[in-house]
Amino acid sequence: MSVDVDKSPADAPPPQPEPIKAIPVRHYGRWVAAIVVIGLVALLGRAFASGNVNWDAIPEYMFNADILKGLRNTLLITVLSMIIGVVLGVILAVMRQSKNPVTSTVAWFYVWFFRGTPVYVQLFLWFNLGLVFQYIDIMPIYKDEWSDFMTPFLCALLGLGLNEAAYMAEICRAGLNAVDEGQTEAAHALGMSHAKTLRRIVVPQAMRVIVPPTGNEVINMLKTSSLVIAVQYYDLLQAAQNVGRDSGVVVEMLILAAVWYLIATTVLSIGQYYLERYYARGSSRQLPLTPLQRAKSKLSGGFNRPGGMG
Repeated sequence: MSVDVDKSPADAPPPQPEPIKAIPVRHYGRWVAAIVVIGLVALLGRAFASGNVNWDAIPEYMFNADILKGLRNTLLITVLSMIIGVVLGVILAVMRQSKNPVTSTVAWFYVWFFRGTPVYVQLFLWFNLGLVFQYIDIMPIYKDEWSDFMTPFLCALLGLGLNEAAYMAEICRAGLNAVDEGQTEAAHALGMSHAKTLRRIVVPQAMRVIVPPTGNEVINMLKTSSLVIAVQYYDLLQAAQNVGRDSGVVVEMLILAAVWYLIATTVLSIGQYYLERYYARGSSRQLPLTPLQRAKSKLSGGFNRPGGMG
């Protein structure tokens, strides 16, 4: 004989909550913005497609000897100007940090002058200093007429390099100030000299702050180098204008120059990315994957997925 025992409410299983039905928020503004942008891009593409542009001339002159010579000169003046800017900028930054009032004042005045005047004006100033100085006379070393000494290359190099040094001085000074003063005090307590402390302790830590804006300055220098056409230096823009004038495809050669500038800046941007990643090792516990590593991980994940390829 079985006896039914009523279960108390406490023994009954708790009621299961109903599953949550998440309804995504509709972002109509995103769709409208996407449609507007696509429409504008289509109109821009249609305008260039219907314009009187000889697009075949761009690949035809892509590797023209004059264009490549101008590109080589542009890269050369960019690299040399950045070397002058970085070296002199580090010296000026250290001078600004000095407790000697003379050196700190001179460094401040340098930064004030070269940052306060346009680089275009500075290029013309170097180019026309022959009106003031007929000769350059470094008595035991060199003496020559100013017009023979100040070539377009040297004028472009001084104009760009000295101007860049003012900006690099502030970038380096910001990087040096970002290092905790306790690092310097500890190094001095160990008997390290000021110069050795800068070289072994401060500068390696400051590089993490200095590298990103320096990479931007390199890219900016590549584009700013087009101003040297004012002092008759044969760069990429000058080459494109000469080829366009001789061949009758002026606009096409300007587009070609823009393409080469884009290619060069893209390569520099990739180098800047990996350089920043290198100097970020000491501050990040785990570095993010590079685009190539992310692509490889996605491909390997797709191939190893059950039922996938491979």
